Amino acid sequence: MKLLYAAVGAIAAFQALPVAASTDTAAGNIPLKSVNLVPKPGAITLDMALNTASLRLGRDSEYLVTPVIVSADGRDSVEFAPVLVAGRNFYYLHLRRNDLDGTRMVRPGDAPVPYTSTVEREPWMTDATVRVNTILYGCCSSIDGEYSTPVARIEPVTYTPKFEYVTPDADSVKVFQLAGSAFINFPVNRTELYPDYMSNPAELRKITGTIDSIKGDTDITITSLMIKGFASPEGSYANNERLAKGRTATLRQYVEKLNDFPAGFIATDYMPEDWPGLRAYVASSTLPDRGAILDLIDSDMEPDAKDRKLRADFPASYAFLLREVYPSLRHSDYVITYNVRSYTSVDEILSVMHTAPQKLSAAEFYRAARSLENGSEEYNRVIETAVASHPNDAVCNLNAANAAMSRGDLDTARRYLDRAGQNAEAEYARGVLAALNTDYTGALAYFRHASSLGYVPATAALTQIEQLVTNPDGVVTLLTD
Repeated sequence: MKLLYAAVGAIAAFQALPVAASTDTAAGNIPLKSVNLVPKPGAITLDMALNTASLRLGRDSEYLVTPVIVSADGRDSVEFAPVLVAGRNFYYLHLRRNDLDGTRMVRPGDAPVPYTSTVEREPWMTDATVRVNTILYGCCSSIDGEYSTPVARIEPVTYTPKFEYVTPDADSVKVFQLAGSAFINFPVNRTELYPDYMSNPAELRKITGTIDSIKGDTDITITSLMIKGFASPEGSYANNERLAKGRTATLRQYVEKLNDFPAGFIATDYMPEDWPGLRAYVASSTLPDRGAILDLIDSDMEPDAKDRKLRADFPASYAFLLREVYPSLRHSDYVITYNVRSYTSVDEILSVMHTAPQKLSAAEFYRAARSLENGSEEYNRVIETAVASHPNDAVCNLNAANAAMSRGDLDTARRYLDRAGQNAEAEYARGVLAALNTDYTGALAYFRHASSLGYVPATAALTQIEQLVTNPDGVVTLLTD
C-alpha cells in the first residue's frame, strides 16, 4: 500500500507556499493535505494535516505515523513528533494504560487533524529528505503493514564554477626580443676595442652568444639588432659623449664583422652620461647623503656642474660611487629582434614546447591546449608553460588562473589574476575566485560588473550566487507520486 499526498508546499526565500488539499483516499492509508516544510537557520518545521475522514480503520487496529528527516547518505536521521491514529478499542486501551509517553493520539474523524512539529537544525539537513513512516498495527500488536513515503526534499543551493578559458589573438607575425647588457672594457679615454682586454672575452660572448643561440635556428629570422652605449658621469660631458659614441660605433663594427651582418643592419644609440643609472643606485642605497644627492641628480643643473658639485659637496660618497658604481654605468645594452615561423600542427607545437617554449606564441600554446582534455595534467602543463613564456600576457595569466582554480590552487590563481587585465573575462574569473573562497559579496560585485559589460557567463553565475545567498539553508522540492 502507498500513502496518498495531495501536495507538498515548496519554500522560496524561506516562505511556505500554500497548496490545495487532497480529497483522494485509499483503504488502509492515511491521506495527507497541506504539507509544508520550512527550513530556517536553527530549526525545521513540518506542517500538515492528517485527513482521516474516510480512513477504514478497525477497532483493533492503529496507525503510528512518524515523519522523519533523513540525510542524503542515510547515516543521520531525526524523527519529528509521532502521531497515533487509533481504532476504538486501541484508543481506550491506551487511555487506561497511559502508555503513550507523550505520543499524540487521535481517532479517525471528519475534520482534518492539524499537525505541526519542529526539530533542531543540523548541518547535514541542508541535503536531506523528509519521509512519513507509517506502521499499521493489528490485534495483539501484530504489524500488518509498514510504509515509508518521501514527501519533500531539502536541496542545498550550491555554486558550481564554470571556468571560461579565453582564446588569445592569433599572431600574424611572431616578433620576439632578447636583451642584455655587456660591460666592455676600453683603455682610458680611448675608443679602440680589444677583444682580449681584461674581461672583454666574457663580456663580448654575452652579445655574440645571444646572437649565436638563435642565428642557427632555421625557424628564426633576425630582423634587427640595437646597441646602445653608456658612459659614466665623471669628467667632461663633451668627452663622455665622444667616448660613448665612439665606443658604440667600434662595438657595432666588431659584431657586424663577426656575424657577417650587412653594413647598417645594426642600429646604434648612445647616452653620454648614465645619470638615470646612477640615480637608480642611489635611490636604493643607504648612503648617508642619499636624499641630498638625489636632489642634486634631479636638479636641472648642467651635467658638468652637477658632477663638480657632487664631487665637492659629498667627497666621501663620491669616492665610493666612483669606485663601486661608476664602472657599472659604462655598459653597452643590446636588443635583438627576431621573427619565429608559425607552427600549425599540434604535435609540432607540443614538441617545441618541451625544447624551446620561448618560440611559441600565446595562440599556439592555446591551440595545443584545446586538443587535450580540459583540466588534465598535460592540459595544465601547457597552460602553465604558456604563462611562464609570456608572463606579462593578460590572456595567458587569465587562462593560468582558470587552470589553478580548477585544481583548487586558489592562492596561485589570485597571483595570476593580478596580471589578467580589467576586461569582462578577467572580472568574471575574479568573481569565480571570490565564490570559491566563499566571499559571496565580492563574487556578486565582480559578476555584476562583468554582466554589465555584456559577458553572458557572468549573468548565469550571478543568478547562482544570488540564489545561494538568498537560500543558505536550502530550498524545499515537492515530491509527489
